[in-house]
Amino acid sequence: MGEKIVKSYNRSQLNREIYINVHQDSVDTWLRIVRRIQLNTPIVEFFWNLGTFFLYGFALSLILQGNTGMDAGTVVVFTSYMSLFSGPLTQIAYIIQQLAQVSSNLEQVFDTIDYPLEIPEEENAMNLSHIQGKVDFNHVTFQYEEGIPVLTDFNLHVKPGETIALVGPTGVGKTTIINLLTRFYDVTAGEVKIDDINVKQVSLHSLRREVGVLMQDHFIFKGTVLENIRYGRPEATDQECMEAAELIHAQEHILQMKDGYHHMLDERGQGLSAGEKQLISFARIVLKNPSIVILDEATSSIDTETEQLIKEALDKILADKTAFIVAHRLSTVRSADRILYIMDGEIKEQGNHEELMALKGYYYSMQ
Repeated sequence: MGEKIVKSYNRSQLNREIYINVHQDSVDTWLRIVRRIQLNTPIVEFFWNLGTFFLYGFALSLILQGNTGMDAGTVVVFTSYMSLFSGPLTQIAYIIQQLAQVSSNLEQVFDTIDYPLEIPEEENAMNLSHIQGKVDFNHVTFQYEEGIPVLTDFNLHVKPGETIALVGPTGVGKTTIINLLTRFYDVTAGEVKIDDINVKQVSLHSLRREVGVLMQDHFIFKGTVLENIRYGRPEATDQECMEAAELIHAQEHILQMKDGYHHMLDERGQGLSAGEKQLISFARIVLKNPSIVILDEATSSIDTETEQLIKEALDKILADKTAFIVAHRLSTVRSADRILYIMDGEIKEQGNHEELMALKGYYYSMQ
């Protein structure tokens, strides 16, 4: 994907120059380090031998001057003792050098390990299971940057099994609302509850097991189609994966691939169309079967005919589940139990499709 952007904006030459500069800096730094490491032992030995040479010269001058306290035997014994020390001293210098390298690497490792969690989990977090799907946003305020609130005193109460559609201009907080529900971010003030339990009090694993999210950017992992569908439920059988794909009308597209369900996909699904990636992601969340389903622009890359088939399948899948749908294509949200028009971090209008059309307000102007 990035390659196409680079080429379409004529950045190939500039990016190559940037890469060469960065690469050359890295190479120069690496060569300096290697040079110092390789020169360490020769330099130590050079100065050691130079000292020995001067010692012999000094001793020889004393002997020639007739100094009775110095003779050849004394010089030989002294230099022999010195040579016994040279090996350990060289080894100590090498060990200190290795320790410096290891400590530098360990420092980076521990910096990563000790990096504070952005979303901490309580020590005795509860396990969320068998939920009904009641969701409450109570006086929620959230801001990505200090002093720039995205949501201010936001309140929303969703009954179990209700389908809520979030619409409105770009950047008004629609995706933020669902990110707070899944705890990709934590509220600045207020609370988010599922079945009257604050999401901060439950384990992240159980929360994200019960809440399934289908994002606009459908990520495909390197592996077979079956492995990608099974991603959210590793214990699922091949038959269950195929049934999920068939339910969401993805099977006919999958069977057209070279090896069908066993076709090997590349990282990010290279070679697949955007619609095919979305269908595999749909099958993934259908197989996971969460209690609360979140669809964030989930059908944006699917043609109208396939979207209608998926809509019919979703009507069955979401019949007894609480669902949040973020969409710009209003055909996706017409059948929602309640449509919320979000603007300036608050709910400007809410109601079903017919009620909002009758108001002839913000929602009506989107038609």
